[in-house]
This record gives sequence, C-alpha cells and structure tokens, in this order.
Amino acid sequence: MRYLHTMVRVTDLEASLRFYRDALGLAEVSRKDFPQGRFTLVFLAAPGDPAAQIELTHNWDPETYHGGRNFGHVAYAVEDLYALCRRLMEHGVTLNRPPRDGRMAFVRSPDHISIELLQAGAPLPPAEPWKSMPNVGEW
Repeated sequence: MRYLHTMVRVTDLEASLRFYRDALGLAEVSRKDFPQGRFTLVFLAAPGDPAAQIELTHNWDPETYHGGRNFGHVAYAVEDLYALCRRLMEHGVTLNRPPRDGRMAFVRSPDHISIELLQAGAPLPPAEPWKSMPNVGEW
C-alpha cells in the first residue's frame, strides 16, 4: 500500500490554482477534463515531491460545498516558513494562524480547506511581524 493523493472539491478552479499553485508554490502535475462527467481534475505536488499529490476536483455545474473544516487539513513541510508566509500574504492570502513560534502556520484555500505549514527541521527563531500577529478566523 502507498499514499496516492488527497482530493478536495473546488468551486472556482482558477481561484484555487492561484492559491495552490501561485501562492503556495505547488506545481501542476497533470490536468484532465471529463466532458461527459462535466468535471476537471488537476493534480498538484510540492516541488521535488511528486509522490505526494493533491487532486483538485472541479465540477462544472455550480455546487455549494459544506464542511471544509470537517475535512481536517493538508500539511506541508517547508524550507523557510517565514518566506512562504510572506509570499502568501503578497498573494492576498490571510494567515489564519501566523507562524508566531517559527514552527507552524495555517491558511485556508478559497474553498476553506485548512492548509498546515510546518517548518522543516528546527523551528525558526520567533521574529516580527509574525510573533505579534493574532489568529484570524478559523484554521
């Protein structure tokens, strides 16, 4: 047995790609449209780790999804938590749980999926502006 991927349903594929690809930094691995089923699948992975993928499922007919928080979260280890948090903020992403401890942060996708970001290795030294930032919303 081996891990394949995590699937999340997304309501706006382009907004989700701006978050997962452009802001978070994942790379698109593959994309396939299924006209008969009226959906698109986009697989993304962290650079250098193509085995751990997230599948974005976009149903072409509008739907409202509930329970993003019930899903739990997707977690990524990152080389520089502060640099990634700066990049996310530059892309307009809210840090729901800022990396005050230099070890962990949480953000949410456009469909309210919680994304946990963990500093690889030892935590970074606590630093501003992070250590003074409050939590925002749910994470």
